[in-house]
Amino acid sequence: MQKTILHLDLDTFFVSVERLINSELQNKPLLVGGTSDRGVVAACSYETRGFGIHSGMPMKMARELCPEAVVIRGNAGTYSKHSDLVTEIIKEQVPVFEKSSIDEFYADLSGMDRFFGCYHYATELRKMIIKETGLPISFGLSVNKVVSKVATNEAKPNNQLKVDFGYEKPFLAPLSIKKIPMVGDKTYQTLRNLGLRKVKTVQEMPVDLMRRVLGANGAVIWKRANGVDNSPVIPFCDRKSISTERTFDRDTIDVSKLKGILIAMTENLAYQLRRGEKLTACIAVKIRYSDFNTYSKQVRIPYTSADHILIPKILELFRVLYNRRLLVRLIGIRFSHLVPGNYQINLFEDTEEALNLYAAMDNIRERFGDKSVLRASGLGAKTIGRMHNPFNGQPPIVLAHRKQ
Repeated sequence: MQKTILHLDLDTFFVSVERLINSELQNKPLLVGGTSDRGVVAACSYETRGFGIHSGMPMKMARELCPEAVVIRGNAGTYSKHSDLVTEIIKEQVPVFEKSSIDEFYADLSGMDRFFGCYHYATELRKMIIKETGLPISFGLSVNKVVSKVATNEAKPNNQLKVDFGYEKPFLAPLSIKKIPMVGDKTYQTLRNLGLRKVKTVQEMPVDLMRRVLGANGAVIWKRANGVDNSPVIPFCDRKSISTERTFDRDTIDVSKLKGILIAMTENLAYQLRRGEKLTACIAVKIRYSDFNTYSKQVRIPYTSADHILIPKILELFRVLYNRRLLVRLIGIRFSHLVPGNYQINLFEDTEEALNLYAAMDNIRERFGDKSVLRASGLGAKTIGRMHNPFNGQPPIVLAHRKQ
């Protein structure tokens, strides 16, 4: 059976939500992200793009390029709620769907042409989302995920596009190689240095040449340039790691402050593990200094989700890693090698009081929020906390770094 894959993308999602909340922002240049000079643009309206602004750009640079732009910090919880509204509509209307990010979805409509046209059905679905949420959304429809995603990007803003079966290569051929998913800035520069500009040129190249230049990724890019992609729509996302990091408004050398933030981070991530009934066997600490040199160190540990085990090991990693005595720009931690399970009680060290304390604190956090109970050593750490369960099968929310 011929596949039919639908890709849906909410246009400038954070910007659209802010305009939905405040109609006075309509048709004004708008930037969403970190508001300090260290902030990053998480989303920008189409009015700002003529100034050369794009997501991921430093907010300071964006403000210089477009001084009249309105800058909004943004709220992850608000965006999650609006994303969930769209998710529920799609969930009820399609047989199989994948939420690949907070504003991006794939749906497998294969076989639905027997009952009604897939393009007609996708059009009705898009109209329903716009009517019920008030958010603009675009879609692309083709035989696979890659071509559908490219089609969506070509259809934007607030439009739709279908690529008929057999026309994948002609559709992709005149486009810039940068529009192929997986081609980032470095890969793009490498291909441009080879004289490649259009997808058509990549289509005409031997796959072995692409593999020699870019390794295994070269073969993948070549396939995508030719409209070949067999990746399935995956309805559930089982996370293999969980992490958090903080970028400081001002570089710091205050070790007590850094340790307090690491403790607060570890405490919160350990709670998320217990909340999702997960255990970690590998922990890592990352430090970025003021000269932008970044270092990380990880260690394997017995499977656990207990604060009193994780916090000392994180602080020990930090002590070993932090040896340059330079100003610190960013710190972060990551738990990986996650498996389902609950904390295994240590018969010789754990007490009933300690285990009951964990249960009580977790119940309080579940009812009143992640930051309702904190260790005294982590009280100085602001903005540590999550708005949702990271193990609910949905992808993580991607925002510009929140500031400390």
